[in-house]
Amino acid sequence: MFSKSNLLATLGAFITMFLLGYGIWEVLLADFFAGHTLKNFMQEEMNMALIAVANVIMAFVLSSVYSKWARGHHSAKEGFQYGAWIGIFMGFGMGLLNHAIMGLMDMTGFLVNGIVYIVFYGIIGAVIGLIYQKTATKEG
Repeated sequence: MFSKSNLLATLGAFITMFLLGYGIWEVLLADFFAGHTLKNFMQEEMNMALIAVANVIMAFVLSSVYSKWARGHHSAKEGFQYGAWIGIFMGFGMGLLNHAIMGLMDMTGFLVNGIVYIVFYGIIGAVIGLIYQKTATKEG
């Protein structure tokens, strides 16, 4: 769990998640989602320290689960596939549940966010896979 590969993959995933998440939702698609928001519960000032801590926790969990899921076959492709499944779970599974319960966005916003989650977590998974590929101990 606290192997060199896992800790380095956690660090890489954290940096990617933190920067890419900000770039996607706060810069690239902020105006799009603002136009599809039905209920806004966002704080005026984001707590970046708590966002960073949450990202570290998620990166560690994603990296730890990936190490079991990949079964020693590490690559960007394997990592992207793993991340895409996480994105489907989060973007469409949890997203649809949240849409049904809270209705924060219209259906267009929900669908676009689901697709973005697949790409977002796919990229994070690819980073994790690459780091594991470069740092995993070689057998044989």
